[in-house]
Amino acid sequence: MDFEFKALSAGGLAAVQADALLVVVGGTAVPRGLDKPFAALLGDAVTQGDFEFKANRCLYLHRPAGVTATRLVFVAAADASAKAFKAALAAGLAALKTAGAAELAVARVGFDDALGETHARALVAAAGDALYIYRHTKPSAPAAPRLSKFALWGPATLRAALTKGLQRGQAIASGVRLARECANRPGNHATPSHLASEAKKMGKEFGFKVEVFDRKEIEKIGMGSFLAVAQGSDEPPRFIVMRYEGAAATKAPIVLVGKGITFDSGGISLKPGGEMDEMKFDMGGAASVLGTMRAIAELKPKINVIGLIVSCENMPSGRAVKPGDVVTSLSGQTIEILNTDAEGRLILCDALTYAERFKPAAVVDIATLTGACVVALGHHHSGLFTADDKLAAQLLEASRNAQDPVWRMPLDDEYDEGLKSNFADMANIGSRAGGAITAAMFLKRFTAKYPWAHLDIAGTAWKSGAAKGATGRPVPLLTQFILSRV
Repeated sequence: MDFEFKALSAGGLAAVQADALLVVVGGTAVPRGLDKPFAALLGDAVTQGDFEFKANRCLYLHRPAGVTATRLVFVAAADASAKAFKAALAAGLAALKTAGAAELAVARVGFDDALGETHARALVAAAGDALYIYRHTKPSAPAAPRLSKFALWGPATLRAALTKGLQRGQAIASGVRLARECANRPGNHATPSHLASEAKKMGKEFGFKVEVFDRKEIEKIGMGSFLAVAQGSDEPPRFIVMRYEGAAATKAPIVLVGKGITFDSGGISLKPGGEMDEMKFDMGGAASVLGTMRAIAELKPKINVIGLIVSCENMPSGRAVKPGDVVTSLSGQTIEILNTDAEGRLILCDALTYAERFKPAAVVDIATLTGACVVALGHHHSGLFTADDKLAAQLLEASRNAQDPVWRMPLDDEYDEGLKSNFADMANIGSRAGGAITAAMFLKRFTAKYPWAHLDIAGTAWKSGAAKGATGRPVPLLTQFILSRV
């Protein structure tokens, strides 16, 4: 998809040449100063009961009189925010993506506030969401929509800000698409080796360093907890290290750590059969790290970023780790595995210890970690866990700017009591109550040497039902967070 800014001329919207023109409308009545043909069309539609100034209400007109564009869509926005703009665009794109238009012009009228960079990014995100089609293992998937070119129209004075927003939006959208593609592929396609190949291919394309460690090399490092999860599967594990170096070597990097369980059966603590197919999405954290590294490599900010992906399958077999087994992590701490389905924290803890060697400015791990987080927050907010107030504030601000919401959860010391074990330094689970919090408390034990945050994306990394598929979250949040640290 191509995006560009275009300045409105003296002819106004009526002179805009495009296959389709989408006009996002604010207010509760026909905006004053709206070009006459548009005011007449919109006013008549309101009079006839075909349009209301209610959020995301849409009106489609074909070859409207006095308008150069072949197709015209009016969409009402709830308010002037980029969030409302994106929602309105989604409604308008739904009316257009099956039409014959190849080029879409977008404009905004009836608002006191001017368009900004976040509105431009919202356009790219809405288009990416609306037009994405998974087809890797589905030859019968519908043909790609013709719609592929987008122009955001506005005053010439906004050219710099909106062009910057469109450029950032396109890089983020490319990262989101990569994350969705990786996560949507079934477990027999998106293996740990496939994730490693994607990382290598991306490193070659964008010129950053990629290292991939196999089982023997992981053993040499000493990642006993990670290997305990991997030992039940015939699929070989991979530990992937990506290094984007945009600043001086002396500048401490941001480290992203992604959980890459390419299929999670639960191991010996086997999951119920219903919806187990969705456990191919358990590598959503790893996919988001790949997507974020791609976005950052395209934008080339002056910052150092390390991406770590720990990847394996969690399968039951005669070799699989058993409830009650005790393993030794890279940190030297021992772990009693009470439930083999609490495996994500077992692979992440070794990666979090490995991250120490980079002397990071901050570490953020991303994982589809607990069903308890879904119970707590549903499918809108990702869970944010950190004891560092400054880091929390930065991530919350980035989430708002990226329209990729998170909610901060508690990490009080009292929650740590549930991880006590009679046979090891800690157990890998506590009681069911506060399960997302005790999971974060487990990870916290491996992060004493740097500022750390944990994102539980179990409720936001994919959708179920008729719209089943990966979302690509939280690539927008992570990219915005990194850019804010430059």
